[in-house]
Amino acid sequence: MNTLTRILVTTVAIGLAASGVARADGTVEVLHWWTSGGEAKAVGELKNAFENQGGKWIDSPIAGGGGDAAMTALRARVVAGNPPTAVQLKGPGIQEWAAEGALNDVDAVAQAESWDGVLPPVLAGIMKYEGKYVAAPVNIHRVDWFWANPEVLAKAGITEMPKTWDEFNAAADKLMAMGITPLAHGGQPWQDATVFEDVVLGVGGADFYRKALVELDQDALTSDTMVKAFDQLRKMRGYVDANFSGRDWNLATAMVMKGEAAFQIMGDWAKGEFLAAGKVPGKDFLCAPTPGNGFVLNSDSFTFFKVSGEDNLKGQQVLASLIMSPGFQETFNLAKGSIPARTDVALDKFDSCAIRSHEDLVAAVASNSLVPSMAHEMAISRSVRGEFLDLVTNFFNSDMSSADAAKMLADAVKRAQ
Repeated sequence: MNTLTRILVTTVAIGLAASGVARADGTVEVLHWWTSGGEAKAVGELKNAFENQGGKWIDSPIAGGGGDAAMTALRARVVAGNPPTAVQLKGPGIQEWAAEGALNDVDAVAQAESWDGVLPPVLAGIMKYEGKYVAAPVNIHRVDWFWANPEVLAKAGITEMPKTWDEFNAAADKLMAMGITPLAHGGQPWQDATVFEDVVLGVGGADFYRKALVELDQDALTSDTMVKAFDQLRKMRGYVDANFSGRDWNLATAMVMKGEAAFQIMGDWAKGEFLAAGKVPGKDFLCAPTPGNGFVLNSDSFTFFKVSGEDNLKGQQVLASLIMSPGFQETFNLAKGSIPARTDVALDKFDSCAIRSHEDLVAAVASNSLVPSMAHEMAISRSVRGEFLDLVTNFFNSDMSSADAAKMLADAVKRAQ
């Protein structure tokens, strides 16, 4: 057992003892979609910590960065009466499963460990159903990030990370003129939607983002501002390479890492890939928020499904306590690229990108420019999100006009509500 793991296990043991949860032998089957390098390393920390408590961990990974395949598998398992013990789940999806009566609560652990006192209120609310915790958050991710290769930028004479979309377009045009792919991108619907929501924030600002992508306001969806957002997305389509279709997000990150492309727009799980490859922020790669002066929030959490049997129930309680322990929150997020969900975890060991994320999160809360991610299931139901993903991907891969896209999106959203 290395020093870091020993510290983690000790911290968790103390936390479990304080909460009255036995330090022992529960069993958990965990369904998740963390299969790439940085993500696999992060979930490996959770698995190791649970097993070091004497528990049995059954790993059920379902590949696919956006989690859509995992949700299909989950639905089939629940319908068959054989749900996993814990599932990577977030946003409105937690409430939807709870409303179906499919979840166990872990409120006894949450109350004993005072989760309400260490989680941002907005995030705590997402983890609860009818006032009781049914999920435990492991992190806070920021979605609106540029990742860039400094050597590639230097070749094109680009000395600063773009602060507006016009600046990004100018930089991308320089790169194109030199035969360099400006934007590493994977042509999957959730990745298209990630770029889209960051563009919407940059074009319209946080208030417009909230009206269009959270409140689903028809006037906002059909507005000139939304048409301008689609105009910018059309430009982005011209900056990707010819082989983008179907590419996994981590392979797009690898393109930036290898100098095959200059930028990637992706949440800070991309940073986990850079760190897993031994890359140093500020030296080997650069990070900067995409335009908009806001913060697009994503948070991973584990939700506890309705299982029976003392061993499984004990496993849920132990896992919930473990996830929320300060030692695990630090270790996991150092590996994942995100920042702790707990507000009381010191950031001494975190890199400059994580510290920037934390500072911007605090500022966004103060300025009311913190917005939940539509693409990553923090803002709207899966059915409405599906309409966004379908329309955005169709637009990205066709010659559809921006005006038609805005109208068709508004119509699709109205039908899905």
